[in-house]
Amino acid sequence: MMRAFMVIVTLAWRNLWRNHRRTIVMLAAISVGVWAMIFMTALTRGMVSDMVHDGLRTLPGHVQAHHPLYRDDPSVGNLLPMTDSEIHAAFANAEFAGWAARVRVPAIISSERESRGVTLLGVDPQQEASIAAIGSNVVAGRNLEGADDNGVVIGRKLAEKLDTELGKRIVLMSQDPDNDIADRGFRIVGLFEANLAVNEEAFVFAGKKAVQKMLRIGDQVSEVAVVGDDYRDVAPLQADVSARLGDATETLAWQDLNSYLASMLRVMDGFVLVWMIVIFLALSFGLVNTLAMSVFERVREIGLMLALGMRPASILGQIVVESVFLLTLGLIIGNALSIASIIPLQDGIDISAVAQGMEMMGASSILYPELLVKDIVTANIVVLLLGFIASLSPAWRASRYEPIEAITKV
Repeated sequence: MMRAFMVIVTLAWRNLWRNHRRTIVMLAAISVGVWAMIFMTALTRGMVSDMVHDGLRTLPGHVQAHHPLYRDDPSVGNLLPMTDSEIHAAFANAEFAGWAARVRVPAIISSERESRGVTLLGVDPQQEASIAAIGSNVVAGRNLEGADDNGVVIGRKLAEKLDTELGKRIVLMSQDPDNDIADRGFRIVGLFEANLAVNEEAFVFAGKKAVQKMLRIGDQVSEVAVVGDDYRDVAPLQADVSARLGDATETLAWQDLNSYLASMLRVMDGFVLVWMIVIFLALSFGLVNTLAMSVFERVREIGLMLALGMRPASILGQIVVESVFLLTLGLIIGNALSIASIIPLQDGIDISAVAQGMEMMGASSILYPELLVKDIVTANIVVLLLGFIASLSPAWRASRYEPIEAITKV
């Protein structure tokens, strides 16, 4: 059995290179197709991951806890039932990648010339840095120095809209729990930058204690954001946070808070497989044609082998093995090309020429390709599986020849 298999493998390898030009052309087609599969998948993965990460930096976090009514009415009246100090005690021995408790309410920011509606976040900058929130990326001035800092950090785009700058005073106005106006003047101490310009206009960061004092809410907060190790698998993290904060809070994963990003992630997983299948379907015509021509050129030879006693199953196996050799060589070259072309681009591709369109989709103007091992494995499996199926037709035809008719065929 092993000797017969080795004979088939040897014949298949030699037959593959009998017409080396045709083989090289087909290898080039398969290699380019595999490269296109993996390269375009890496670009799309990078875009979707960028959208997810930017979305999580805006939320931010993989899991969030709120008052049960907060999502319907994000006002200061719907604060968490636990105080800030109680939350610290509950998370004292937690092994989270990072977490932050903050006050988050709608507000009006006014400069000397303009006013804008914003989301005011009272934060502890050390906690925010642990979860890489957007306000941590200060590019001018300084970041907040603590929860009791009396300064404010705003986005660069918001500063332009308000026609103000570092060192200037602004007024923040919101409501306290009694629905009375709560306002206070702050000095701009820093400007932050975000991948999406819209986020620079939407959020204003101030010290948590300063905001609590302004809103007259004592030691209470609006939300807790927690970051785990993997944004794709947050169910264990959600269960842990919920157990620590109790049933009086609503603890949700980021997929529930941002259904758009969750849908994009699901669509991407399906798109990868469809994209690979579509690419290979185009290649399969060339593969079938190559094998069919190879069989046609060797009709008399196949008839002679059948007449000498080679079984039809061996003929079929020989053609299939030729296909596997061809696909394997193409995969090796295609994988090498894709890795060699993606790695140098992992520092980012500048697509600022279409920045506005990308921003509408929630992506930044810098695209970072993301090469995943599972995408390479999927591409290889798809090529081998569909290639094997495509090779069955010419292989079956070759195995069904009648020896006398094949030998005498001109």
